[in-house]
Amino acid sequence: MTAPRTFRIAAIPADGVGKEVVAAGRAVLDALAADSDGAFAFEWQEFPWGCEYYERTGTMMDDDGLDQLKHFDAIYFGAVGWPNIPDHISLWGLRLKICQNFDQWANVRPVHFLPGVRSPLRKADDTELDWVVVRENSEGEYAGLGGRNLSARGQGGEVAVQSALFTEVGCERIMRFAFDLARTRTRRKVSSVTKSNAQQYGMVLWDDVFKRVALDYPDVETESVLVDAMSAKFVLKPEDLSVVVASNLNADILSDLGSALAGSLGLAASANLNPERRFPSMFEPVHGSAPDIAGQGLANPIGAVGSAALMLDHFGLPDQAARLEKAIEATTAAGILTRDVGGTASTEDVTKALIDALNS
Repeated sequence: MTAPRTFRIAAIPADGVGKEVVAAGRAVLDALAADSDGAFAFEWQEFPWGCEYYERTGTMMDDDGLDQLKHFDAIYFGAVGWPNIPDHISLWGLRLKICQNFDQWANVRPVHFLPGVRSPLRKADDTELDWVVVRENSEGEYAGLGGRNLSARGQGGEVAVQSALFTEVGCERIMRFAFDLARTRTRRKVSSVTKSNAQQYGMVLWDDVFKRVALDYPDVETESVLVDAMSAKFVLKPEDLSVVVASNLNADILSDLGSALAGSLGLAASANLNPERRFPSMFEPVHGSAPDIAGQGLANPIGAVGSAALMLDHFGLPDQAARLEKAIEATTAAGILTRDVGGTASTEDVTKALIDALNS
């Protein structure tokens, strides 16, 4: 009898609805493992980091937090941010600290249109839509380079400089990742998002690297589209999309647009990958901490459960990931929806329906 594979996962619910959706995702994953005939299991360790932790300690995570995390197989993250803590402190002190130090350079954000969920796009009613945004996750506009100075001039005299960083290494690896992903999809196409008409250094380098990398993938269709035109294309011609690769900021914005077009940010899953597996990868829903509904049992757990499916795929369990995706589709098709997508179900209702769908 083969010994079960036990995956050690660091759970970081962090703030607001992150606590509720991580708990839901854990329950669904544990139900999946319990139904695997002993093939695999999860060993969880939860960390209390986040804005409440910052209020008590002055830091978003333990000083040796990265050392604690690096021995896990993966990180399952909720959401970070709370009104009493400036967003740049909460984000850089926890999520971005993990992403950058663990070189999670590929951020994957699928855009799924689920049955039973009404999209604001009329085209979604009769057109099959499905694409994925691949986001460069280590540099670009979120490199953290710059500073604020000259405050001694007095009020109104301070200057802030924020520099975007583009490297050939960073551009090439995310583009090759996107091309390799495109080769696994029905439509073999990569759309590169740029703004080289206005950003004549970083984005021109991006364009040059894209053209060079594309030569190694003659079987993959390509296009290069300005970010403003791509925003319009998401709305007007989404059926022409398959894999969209973009810089840190551009992909962040476009992926949120894609999720909104699919019905809600609460549905959106993501994976922050270190493809070389030198460090653990991190899986999280795209939505924020939602202080307005936190603690009320109203949060949509679909994004967190979809992120769990991406984690299973990363673990080499594609069949189990597919089971989870089918459970999500069965749940939404049955009309068991939270209020952000027009339903009345609670977080607990949706979680129970997902587990029931796994066992049906």
